[in-house]
Amino acid sequence: MELRGKIEVLFARADLTSDDRAVFEEFKTALRSGAIRSAEKGEDGVWRANAWVKQGILLGFRMGKMAEMSKPTETLHFFDKDTYPLRPISLEDKIRIVPGGSTIRDGSFVAENVVLMPPCYINVGSYVDEGTMVDSHALVGSCAQIGKRVHLSAAAQIGGVLEPVNATPVIIEDDALIGGNTGVYEGTIVRERAVLASGVILTRSTPVFDLPNSRVIKADEGGSLEIPAGAVVVQGSRAVTNDFGRENGLSIYCPIIVKYRDERTDAAAKLEDYLR
Repeated sequence: MELRGKIEVLFARADLTSDDRAVFEEFKTALRSGAIRSAEKGEDGVWRANAWVKQGILLGFRMGKMAEMSKPTETLHFFDKDTYPLRPISLEDKIRIVPGGSTIRDGSFVAENVVLMPPCYINVGSYVDEGTMVDSHALVGSCAQIGKRVHLSAAAQIGGVLEPVNATPVIIEDDALIGGNTGVYEGTIVRERAVLASGVILTRSTPVFDLPNSRVIKADEGGSLEIPAGAVVVQGSRAVTNDFGRENGLSIYCPIIVKYRDERTDAAAKLEDYLR
């Protein structure tokens, strides 16, 4: 609570001094350790954003100065705010980072036994829990919350949500399987054990057609789209019903829940354990 008060005071101030940097570094260390996070799940099962944590992240951009992040001997050069270098990491962190160019930005939490395949990127404010695999070319966007034993397959894109500060970021709960080339954006919540097949795209405005329950799932006004626990979601399409659409055989992309997770789905998902 003391740290929260300090961040809220600094965020409201127009002018920042070099002495304020110590408060930000304390804040960033707490983010890195997982002591604080940008969103949390309440006992009622509802995810809520911690607005003050997002304020602290934005504060880092305000007080940061452009600096060279690369070494003079490197061919590729990088320039960014000095408040957000690469995350300090060592063998003792027990994170498996396969060689090949993955990046973890400071101010993110990555738990033990996480596997990072190259090249992947984990942005500031994100939280990646134990046993998760982040595959090649996958993105964990700013403030995204990734649960335990999640598999983010190759080229999966988990969007970032920094502003507005009270907006819930993208949430992927425990044991979810996110297929290759999927995209989850705008604060969408994927509940535990759900499966998103390759190429599924989810945003706040995306209607999801639940075949087993004969319903259409939409985000509440101002709320998040939620994929139910255990849902298996695939790419689908629905016909364009106006005259022009019918005449030209047009259809629009839509995600479809074709079933809910069963023993056969569990067996297919378990194959990835051999890679860990």
